[in-house]
Amino acid sequence: MFLVSELLLALVVYVLVAQFLKQRWMIRRLPPGPTPLPIIGNLWSLNFEVHYETLIQLAKTHGNVFTIWLGLTPVIVLNGCQTVRNALISHSEELSGRPSTPLSMVFMGDNGIVFSNGQTWKQQRRFGMMAMRNLGLGKKSLEVKIKEVSQQLLELFRSENGKAMDPAQPIASCVANVISSVVFGHCFSSNDKSFQQMLNAINSVINTRTQWWSRVYDAFPSIMSRLPLPQYEVFVEWEKARSYVKQEIRTHQENLSDEPQDFIDFYLRQMEQTTGDPSSPYEEANLVQVVLDLFFAGTETTTTTLRWALLYMTNHPEIQDKVQKELDSVLGDSQAIFYEDRKKLPYTNAVIHEIQRYSNIVGLGVPRECVQETTLQGYQIKKGTAVFPNLSSVLFDPGHWETPRQFNPEHFLDKEGNFVNREAFLPFGAGHRVCFGEQMARVEFFIFFSSLLRSFTFQPPEGIKKLKEDFIHAGTMLPHPYKVCAIPR
Repeated sequence: MFLVSELLLALVVYVLVAQFLKQRWMIRRLPPGPTPLPIIGNLWSLNFEVHYETLIQLAKTHGNVFTIWLGLTPVIVLNGCQTVRNALISHSEELSGRPSTPLSMVFMGDNGIVFSNGQTWKQQRRFGMMAMRNLGLGKKSLEVKIKEVSQQLLELFRSENGKAMDPAQPIASCVANVISSVVFGHCFSSNDKSFQQMLNAINSVINTRTQWWSRVYDAFPSIMSRLPLPQYEVFVEWEKARSYVKQEIRTHQENLSDEPQDFIDFYLRQMEQTTGDPSSPYEEANLVQVVLDLFFAGTETTTTTLRWALLYMTNHPEIQDKVQKELDSVLGDSQAIFYEDRKKLPYTNAVIHEIQRYSNIVGLGVPRECVQETTLQGYQIKKGTAVFPNLSSVLFDPGHWETPRQFNPEHFLDKEGNFVNREAFLPFGAGHRVCFGEQMARVEFFIFFSSLLRSFTFQPPEGIKKLKEDFIHAGTMLPHPYKVCAIPR
């Protein structure tokens, strides 16, 4: 028995020493960074959480290109406007991959658009953009749908009669119904439990990015997959979401018309046309994931940004008042709102951009992977290396924003009050992997925000001077739950 214990101890020591030596050898070829521990890397010093503020602080010590170790995996972190823009735009092709982690493979495999790679990603994204354009993206026909749903949101707010309300649920339901009308061809009641389960499952998967167990799972999948930890509940929810989408697909297959009416119709038609082609990527597994990706890209981010928008308007009544005066002056009471109107509304447009910048909802952005060897600021980055572009370090870069840690719409206005674009405005990322839902999100947010500000003045509930502006660090940067009074104008 004593001999067995000695052999086990010797084996553990051998594994630790071997891992330490391997890590030391790899470190020589990587950008500098905090010293990792054997096996767990920098997870302990990071508190098992990769937070953008921590990475901004590490950049002050190690430079704008540095390495952290998530378990046994080295990750290159990019920090600051010039570094991130250069990488994502000038090296867009080289950094067009997504890291394939054990956890992402459980959820998505190599399907869909957001987390797939290679030809699958290119073909699914190309087809997705084509189908969305055919369904009205970039045209007023889609904006009319968004306008219709925004009217539903206004009615939900009016029904509260100016009483204190939590805007989160009505915003989430209405935003989800925009993408639902495009993908499924119909909207859902806010009381539809199956639809709400699907949305909750998507949010749960997004939130796993910040859960400590997700880091440990990716570092030690063979061990974690056998332990009764929180991930099992998320896995079950995710399977329910997939089943819900499959049910919608079956309904569409049974009622497929000659002329496609929605995204699923377009995709099923493409599947028919490529039947018998063994190399075709158009199959049900990809369709299910693309649908879920469209909800990923088109629901949670817009919902969260709108929640921040109402919070900031409530806390900054002087800014809210200026937006309302501009909307009244330019659009009046009866004119419908279209995305093109933003060009006549420089202050409103500036406020919208500042909300997106300051709320910083994506934080780190979605990780990239180097698909071919490249050089970033003198460092050779090998193929297969994971890369984190710290988008927060761009949106808060003191070299590009006069008051980066303050809510200030003047960041997007010149001295004459005209709207100006800023190169450090990258809330959707950049390059080949720029957010798939960017265009729809911009249109939705403009129409929803402008419609709400034309119809209501937002005030804090009685007895509350200011709503909390600090973040809840989830999959996106969420505001704390709050209530607000929507006073009809």
